[in-house]
Amino acid sequence: MKILATVFVLAALALGTGQALAASSHHNSAPRTLKVVMHDPGCHWFLVHGKMRTTASMKGPIRLQDFDEAALKVASRTKSRIVRMGRSVILHRGRYVVMMVGQASDDNYLKLTVR
Repeated sequence: MKILATVFVLAALALGTGQALAASSHHNSAPRTLKVVMHDPGCHWFLVHGKMRTTASMKGPIRLQDFDEAALKVASRTKSRIVRMGRSVILHRGRYVVMMVGQASDDNYLKLTVR
C-alpha cells in the first residue's frame, strides 16, 4: 500500500513539473499586435505607438489586425492571404506588403518586415 501511494505521489510531482516547464517555455512566444486602421489621406495605415506609419518592422511573430474599411490582402514572396475586416492573422519572419482588396491607385501600400 505504501509503495502504491509513493508511486502516485511521484507521478503527480513529475506531471506537475512537466506542466510548469511547458508553461514557461511558451511565455516568450506570444505574438505582438499590429493594427491596420482607416485614416485619410491614404486610406489605411499601421498604428504604431499611437502614430500612423506606412512601414513597420517588428520582432515576430506578430498578430496583424484589420480595422480598415474593407478586407486586406497580405502578400509575401511565397503566398498571399486575405484578412477580412475585424479579423486578424499571425505573421512570422519575412517581408510583407499589405494592401486593400480592390484598392484605388492613390491608396497606401503598407510594407511590413517581421524579424
